[in-house]
Amino acid sequence: MNAAVRIIDWPASEDDDLALALWDAYAIAAATGGVPSAHFQCSGVEIDSRDVQPGDLFFALKGEAMDGHRFLDAAFEKGAVAAVVDRPIDRPHILVDDTTAALGALGAAARRRSRARIVGVTGSVGKTGVKEAIFAALERSSRGGAHRSVKSYNNHVGVPLSLARMPARARFGIFEMGMNHAGEIAALTVQVRPHVAVITTIAPAHIEMLGSEEAIADAKAEIFAGLRPGGTAVIPADSSHYPRLRAAAEAAGADVVAFGTAAHADVRLLDAVAAPHGGSLVTAEMGDRRVCYTVAAPGEHWIANSLAVMAAVRAVGGDLGAAGLALAEMEGLRGRGARLHVATSDGGQALVIDESYNANPASMRATLASLGAVAAPRRIAVLGAMKELGKHGPAYHAALIEPLLAAHVDHVVLVGDEMTALADELGKAGGNALHNAPAFTHCANAQAARAALEAIGLKDGDAVLVKGSNSVGLGAVVAALAGEQG
Repeated sequence: MNAAVRIIDWPASEDDDLALALWDAYAIAAATGGVPSAHFQCSGVEIDSRDVQPGDLFFALKGEAMDGHRFLDAAFEKGAVAAVVDRPIDRPHILVDDTTAALGALGAAARRRSRARIVGVTGSVGKTGVKEAIFAALERSSRGGAHRSVKSYNNHVGVPLSLARMPARARFGIFEMGMNHAGEIAALTVQVRPHVAVITTIAPAHIEMLGSEEAIADAKAEIFAGLRPGGTAVIPADSSHYPRLRAAAEAAGADVVAFGTAAHADVRLLDAVAAPHGGSLVTAEMGDRRVCYTVAAPGEHWIANSLAVMAAVRAVGGDLGAAGLALAEMEGLRGRGARLHVATSDGGQALVIDESYNANPASMRATLASLGAVAAPRRIAVLGAMKELGKHGPAYHAALIEPLLAAHVDHVVLVGDEMTALADELGKAGGNALHNAPAFTHCANAQAARAALEAIGLKDGDAVLVKGSNSVGLGAVVAALAGEQG
């Protein structure tokens, strides 16, 4: 058979009638109710002029303190082909009444046209990592046919933006949904309309706004309300809130798949041992089959995360082998567990565990346990304040002394006023010969934390954990250690 015959006999696909461009002017106008100034096609959608790539459509969003129309020139200079605006401009554009509403409408249009199997992910801890792992698994098995929300685009702007970026030809879509108030996930899940909804875990993140872990569980369970008919809810079997989550999922008509170590788990951990070069070798039961795979990311929390990934991949008809390979290759994300090796003044290298993006009591305990598992002559922890804990904050911060002592940390740098409660506990422990408490410094901000680390002086073989809520700014500490800024 010659090449021409092979091309003629190429099997037809249901995607053959779909456009190659992400959007064209007429489709955008139809979706948003806007008026196009000219015909154009775009390959991407962007809301930040600094991130515009050639071929993008730029949405000039208006907020309380910022107006995207001020950055139109910058967007076009970087290669935007057109913009969505609420006033006429002398460049290709779609004129609408409200640019934020238009973005939501375009996201809704992308969801309506999509034939993809959709996964929604939420949870108090681990949702971004689990979202990325599910994407990596489905991207591998579909040979580039998966789409996901990037970064942590999980709010009322990030979700419609991520939907608007989903190609019509995508076979899978994975979207993260976050919240800090009740009702927020309910609004997001009706946009995403997932076939599979994953809750990673329930922990006291945002408890200041919600008041209790039970209320947090209820807020996360809002994700089930958007499930497509016959959809699947993937929930943590080991959570104390499992009955509450299961009841909410069943009330929404979902098939429930539980993951964890409990006897009632549908995806159940049988065994996990340390891998030779870090991470874990995992064996899990999945009802009709047993799977064995490697998880590159270290820590017991990633073992649990991997079970959620396997459950979600199977629920959308993905390849479990590809999921195993993706987990074996996926190491920590920047700000969420990435491990960097940085030069030390004595000519050696120190390990830096970058957990600088976020922190709550559960994730603090998990990452301190990971630090404790690292073989190192000295373990150093830079711990920033945990935000949005409200009246519970002092108790949760003080309680971190337990995992700190268990991890045999040698030096602690505490950052932020909220860490006063932990500093008090460390001061008490330091006077008790039985505790072998670490030396500690309490700093006001990230800049002072950098100075404290310089005073400690990193040495060859040291292991340094940097973790705190994003607003504390400890990412700058990691960047300085990595030599990325002065």
